[in-house]
Amino acid sequence: MSREREQNEEQGLQDIVVKIYRTAKVVKGGRRFSFGALVVVGDRRGNVGIGYGKANEVPPSVEKGIKEAKKQMQTVNLAAHTIPHQAIGRHGASKVVLVPAAPGTGVIAGDSVRAVLELAGVHDVLTKAYGSTSPKNLVKATMNALLGLRTRAQVEELRGVKLS
Repeated sequence: MSREREQNEEQGLQDIVVKIYRTAKVVKGGRRFSFGALVVVGDRRGNVGIGYGKANEVPPSVEKGIKEAKKQMQTVNLAAHTIPHQAIGRHGASKVVLVPAAPGTGVIAGDSVRAVLELAGVHDVLTKAYGSTSPKNLVKATMNALLGLRTRAQVEELRGVKLS
């Protein structure tokens, strides 16, 4: 575990465990527990990924989650310390609205949405979650919203026009 953390620090990656899930299977001798860990990994410079790891104990499930999150890393388009425009992300029964905010506002968000935004490198944003508040769905909805962001230059290039 410590060697893994050292490699993360060398790459500038940080991780946040959003939620630990415990499930029980009833067997002849009693209950057998297994654990799932929802993990977000990012470098706070526009790269972020989410992962879900399952194992019979918590530490291995977290390690598996971190490993998957590194594989799922994606780049997010940011404007200075906020997002370039309002974005809506949906996943399952969850909907997340992200609104750019003035410098000094901070990240106004719940725990699961905050983890994704902070590790993506967003410093000022307002958020609102609608529908289901399941951490898995909120994290995925936040990722969908972030991946839908476009900078002014990208929009100009896509449309083939110069915006005033």
